[in-house]
Amino acid sequence: MTEIILKADEATLADWRAIYRGANARLDAATAPAIAASAAAIERILARGAPVYGINTGFGKLASVRIGDEDLATLQRNIVLSHAAGVGDAMPVPIARLMMALKLASFAHGASGVRPETVAMLETMLARGLTPVIPAQGSVGASGDLAPLSHMAAAMIGVGEIISDGTAMPAAAALAAAGLEPLTLGPKEGLALLNGTQFSCANALAGLFEAENLFRTALVTGALSTEAAKGSDAPFDPRIHALRRHAGQIAVGEALRGLMAGSAIRASHLEGDARVQDPYCLRCQPQVMGAALDLLRQAGHTLATEANGVSDNPLIFADTDEALSGGNFHAEPVAFAADMIAMAICEIGSIAERRIAMLVDPALSGLPAFLTPHPGLNSGFMIPQVTAAALVSENKQRAYPASVDSIPTSANQEDHVSMAAHGARRLLAMAKNARGVIAIEYLAAAQGCDFHAPLKSSDVLEAARALLREQVPTLGEDRHFHPDIAAAAALVAGGRIAALAALPGVA
Repeated sequence: MTEIILKADEATLADWRAIYRGANARLDAATAPAIAASAAAIERILARGAPVYGINTGFGKLASVRIGDEDLATLQRNIVLSHAAGVGDAMPVPIARLMMALKLASFAHGASGVRPETVAMLETMLARGLTPVIPAQGSVGASGDLAPLSHMAAAMIGVGEIISDGTAMPAAAALAAAGLEPLTLGPKEGLALLNGTQFSCANALAGLFEAENLFRTALVTGALSTEAAKGSDAPFDPRIHALRRHAGQIAVGEALRGLMAGSAIRASHLEGDARVQDPYCLRCQPQVMGAALDLLRQAGHTLATEANGVSDNPLIFADTDEALSGGNFHAEPVAFAADMIAMAICEIGSIAERRIAMLVDPALSGLPAFLTPHPGLNSGFMIPQVTAAALVSENKQRAYPASVDSIPTSANQEDHVSMAAHGARRLLAMAKNARGVIAIEYLAAAQGCDFHAPLKSSDVLEAARALLREQVPTLGEDRHFHPDIAAAAALVAGGRIAALAALPGVA
């Protein structure tokens, strides 16, 4: 298994993508001195006897309650157990593991006051495939992702459930089977584990990586639709995009030109084509998809910064033995990034659905109605287009910005929250919807190109068609359509179609 070595401030989006796809993660040995110094600072702060939030006081609205030294271990255990109040389905294992790795990266800075053995426990659980069962609902994205991260911390102390080898079992039993003792939390450690934006950030990163695959795939299917409709590649001319200057638009125009280069279908209508302009869903692909690319890149920059930062509270400064309370747990940057990703996913699916609608309309595409050789007796792609429309509309409803919402919590102590967890958690469902739309476009565009035989498209687009035709034959007469869509969606999810699009990194 690939292993990602995490250093303070240095993890890349490629590193986080690899962890999401299954790589293991651990901290670089060079982070150990800072972590140890932070834990030692906690001991010195306690020795002074003064009240310090999160170390020897209550939490949130109860911050004014002083806790005696004899109860400090109980205080940290109690905050974990009381805050493990999530509900709903468990977060997917790949995202839960990504969240654990993000927490490790936060600890790498030596600003959280956790002991080396606590860090080692988190590393060992990742290495041995012990993933806490974490209910996905219950965070408002401020004061940290308290509930989901508490479920993670609870598993570390032997409470709750852990998934091991695909099976959920009591946490204490899973730890024992792996030869581990439940962790006993030291001062500040419970708060350090459950405070932070790692749940929201992990979900947002997962959404970004799925959006990246969707984006690249939609470039391929969009080019294939252009070929099926015998559309023009003139709108992809670099001179057009250079005058507008947007980097994403320029990159998408270049990618589309590359995808269609050498097409015999395109060459067949360079002369004598009475059409002057194509519909926007073909002609404006660089403008729409380029804008989505710029959004995804901006979101990626924000999330890379967040992933490498420290977002718990209070923060420990070992050089001066200070514990400073602030608001780094407020996930507003993540909320904005998640909203941008949601809008990009929505628009990627929206313009793809318009291309499907164009292809099934003979007045626009010049192809047989609903892409069937015998319309009337056969319905062809009539209802798959309806399905795509339904998925797009569902994504429109989900794309409403989460970051503009707020609700006070904790007796109005936490009176403005980010809703980053909501904004990030919806992204996988939106990506799955968009995947269905792009899968239907893939089928429709390949079917449209089949009508132009023996003419062929470019080598790249013919490779995309060949991948599909290995599993889904050309539609002659109506048949059970669902398996075709499922097969195309699996190809989209697998990333082989996306890999055909030459484009600088989305994330």
